[in-house]
Amino acid sequence: MADSDTDIDHQLLVFDLAPVGLLVAQHRQIRSYNQSFCDIFGYPPQALLGQSLAVLYPSASEFEDTGSRALIAMRETGNYGDERIMRKQDGSLFWCHVTGRTADRVDPFALTVWVFDDMSAERPVTTPLTARERQIARSLVSGKSSKQIAAELGISFRTVEAHRARLMRKFDVSSTSELIAKLVGRV
Repeated sequence: MADSDTDIDHQLLVFDLAPVGLLVAQHRQIRSYNQSFCDIFGYPPQALLGQSLAVLYPSASEFEDTGSRALIAMRETGNYGDERIMRKQDGSLFWCHVTGRTADRVDPFALTVWVFDDMSAERPVTTPLTARERQIARSLVSGKSSKQIAAELGISFRTVEAHRARLMRKFDVSSTSELIAKLVGRV
């Protein structure tokens, strides 16, 4: 019995001391998270227990959109990951690399573990964007074409192009490649 208790103690220590934010959720409700998660998002320990993951998103539509994509991927592979803009407790926005794994591919959100890696040092959010602009930016950064983005978001190609053009004006760039470079913090 002592070995089992020691194993559990080590697992809890690994969870607590992991250098990335770790979060456990059940049906998209927060059940536990580690100190690195607190450091990234600015919440004190236990402040978010029982709350919806929606508090971490800039908007309700982004929470729903990400959930839809994650559900499909987790049913297919058991895993989901992306780079997205998230919201800290103080309301500030930041780029974050997020990966998750489900315990049950039949009911993916029944139990999930999420890893959050703050990317703000290499990719700061410097320009205020609308929810749709953040969706378009996320897709551009992941290498998707305007046609692919339109299909993914269920909007027209022209609408995507209009948002891309607004992003280019906001970031004062003349090409999509320059826009992507600014979005990923290379300029």
